[in-house]
Amino acid sequence: MDPQFYLTALVTLFVIVDPIALAPLFIALTQGMSVAHRRAVALRACLIAAVLMTLFGLLGDNILSVIGISMPAFRISGGILLFVTALDMLFERRTQRREGQHADPAHDPSVFPLATPLIAGPGAFTTMILLVNNSPATGLAHTLAIHAVMVIVIASAFVFFLAAPVIERLLGRTGIVVITRLLGMLLAALSVQFVLDGIRGTGLI
Repeated sequence: MDPQFYLTALVTLFVIVDPIALAPLFIALTQGMSVAHRRAVALRACLIAAVLMTLFGLLGDNILSVIGISMPAFRISGGILLFVTALDMLFERRTQRREGQHADPAHDPSVFPLATPLIAGPGAFTTMILLVNNSPATGLAHTLAIHAVMVIVIASAFVFFLAAPVIERLLGRTGIVVITRLLGMLLAALSVQFVLDGIRGTGLI
């Protein structure tokens, strides 16, 4: 098992989920709730997101096989999808879309929009499938390691949710925008790597 690969996996998932940018959105979606209620919403959202991402990590490859999509093709399409996500982050379109989602007082935001699509969205599902199947390592140990990485990222999102009011005061709007831009640049580079790996898998290079 290559530690460098799992470090890259951790960075990739962290950038995709983007817990830092989710923190102020969590505040907006849970306005008026007590501290205990906010904590329960955060925990429920993170657990649901973890379950969904686990399902895609374990069964995503089988789903592709049934549909008839090759892994190189999925890597290329996944890389393109991640690149679009990176562009959204760099030009702040994703933040604007997320901030356009408001909480309904009669609706529990833990399932939607927190668990999905904010935490576990299309980008996160794609990344889980790619990481589980995009490594020289195979087998149960590799799959467990990737899911352990996913749990760490989800746990970090939970921590950021709990610390959201403090983070918002410390960073301010400008600080959050700057961090989102930096993460977007990193994601763009990682998405290009996914595309190159997919092309290499086809035998074209």
